[in-house]
Amino acid sequence: MTETNPLVRKLGAFVALSDAELAVLASLHKRRRTFVAGRDLVHQGQSDQAAYILASGWACSYKLLEDGQRQIVDFQIPGDFLGLRSVLLHVSDHSIEPVTDIEVTEILVADLLDAFAQTPRLATAILWAASRDEAMVVEHLVDIGRRNATERMAHFLLELGARLALVGMGSKAGYACLLSQYLLADALGLSAVHVNRVLRQLREGGMVTFRDGFVAFDNYHQLADFAQFDPSYMDQRGPLLR
Repeated sequence: MTETNPLVRKLGAFVALSDAELAVLASLHKRRRTFVAGRDLVHQGQSDQAAYILASGWACSYKLLEDGQRQIVDFQIPGDFLGLRSVLLHVSDHSIEPVTDIEVTEILVADLLDAFAQTPRLATAILWAASRDEAMVVEHLVDIGRRNATERMAHFLLELGARLALVGMGSKAGYACLLSQYLLADALGLSAVHVNRVLRQLREGGMVTFRDGFVAFDNYHQLADFAQFDPSYMDQRGPLLR
């Protein structure tokens, strides 16, 4: 497992992993599975669920209301855990759907606990990753509750760009984005028509263009100022444990 591996790059933002810790992390990647886009791999209310590490492709976690409406809680990119809470809480509190065809590593709770026992620093790194995900969910609540639609979209695109940059899939110039306007609508609490209008406003403002599956930051700093985007909540400045 090399430093180009998305999970290694992500955890390396908190802990400078040793060769022994990298070996334990690599040992988790024993059971590879694939899932097709649109078919849930975790269902809300499901018990006895394995966790997964997303190796390739994108997924989304969501809650489904009784009237059929869906709220996407977050999107997962390579290097992210899927369903980690479900193996600790016994019942999954959300569903996970692949946005694209995905490849994952399946991890049973016994595998995870064994890895933690061997390398406590690795356990600390995964706790950091879970805490970082929680910080992003808090920011998403602020998005929906207090930012207007245009600010909300700008902040979301910047956050996603920072996440992708951490795992080597984006930069301040832009990134390939596999999300449809309907997915963005379900994540940001907007209609698809409103999403289209907001993206047009950001493009006409000379800040960002989302076209043909690519987000191009036309003026990154102006967009960050507009969205009041402060990436410190993602804690990506470098390893705190060496």
